[in-house]
Amino acid sequence: MKALQCVELAGPEKLILSDIDDPKPGNGEVLIEIKAASVNFPDVLMIQGLYQVQPPMPFIPGAECSGVVAEIGEGVESCNVGDHVFVMAGNGCFAEKIVVEAARVVLIPKEMDFPVAAALPMTYGTSLYALKQRADLKSGETLLVLGAAGGVGLSAVELGKAMGARVIAAASSEEKIKICLEHGADEAFVYPSGNLDRDQQKELSSKIKELTGGQGANVIYDPVGGSFSEPALRSIAWEGRFLVIGFAAGEIPKLPLNLALLKGCQIVGVFWGAWTMMFSDENEKNFKELFDLHAAGKINPEISDRFSLEESAAAIAHLKDRKAKGKVIIDV
Repeated sequence: MKALQCVELAGPEKLILSDIDDPKPGNGEVLIEIKAASVNFPDVLMIQGLYQVQPPMPFIPGAECSGVVAEIGEGVESCNVGDHVFVMAGNGCFAEKIVVEAARVVLIPKEMDFPVAAALPMTYGTSLYALKQRADLKSGETLLVLGAAGGVGLSAVELGKAMGARVIAAASSEEKIKICLEHGADEAFVYPSGNLDRDQQKELSSKIKELTGGQGANVIYDPVGGSFSEPALRSIAWEGRFLVIGFAAGEIPKLPLNLALLKGCQIVGVFWGAWTMMFSDENEKNFKELFDLHAAGKINPEISDRFSLEESAAAIAHLKDRKAKGKVIIDV
């Protein structure tokens, strides 16, 4: 089979497309014929050796995919050959086939197409867990989403609206905030790209306070980090919840903890991957909720760019270079 391989820790330009042996499922495992895979920011970090969990070298990048069950190993009762599924594998998805533990395989509705199914798990799974289990977002509250035009950002915008919140989207261009408004944001504004200086940070805080009538946002969803986190936290409402999603800006911010005291707020870590392993039953309920929301037309992944498997290194570079708006899909 064909597979994209990381043979040295570096940028996407060092990835190679190889012909390797087909995998075989063992006891408790499932072989999936991959139809579509999606690119996520952890893929960008993992190939450079910068992610918190690193597979042994060489490895196939790609954390999630969708496809058809082609073969099941001994002891597997949760799925059957021919089932349509998505897979949360961590890595290995930028290939024609993958073998995973049966626990990582989730049945999808037959009417859901494969690119949508590949775009759904990590972004919407993360955002629903963040807003529901971690922030306890309530109808009528204000949600601020940073990096709102990215994959996780747009999922937070849509889910925030579905949960009854007033959603403010922040992104780095007029084109991107237009997409946010199309996906349900009530307000949207452009902030500068790159590292913010002190004046720009003050402007960001002031803009958030202006859009919230001086009250601040009840929940802040931050997948960006860097120089954006502190000014956003300074604009949070009393007893607000600041969700630490990730660090797409590349720098892990050092937040002054006196802000948590002065605002009476919570700084809340969101490690969805670990939670899914510890609370698989709750995660299954979340996915059922996501399927229902999709069927009702309340969420719909924005697939902005599609690449072939042969172009999958370019797909990772596309995300790395901040060119993506929504999800980047690899058609296998």
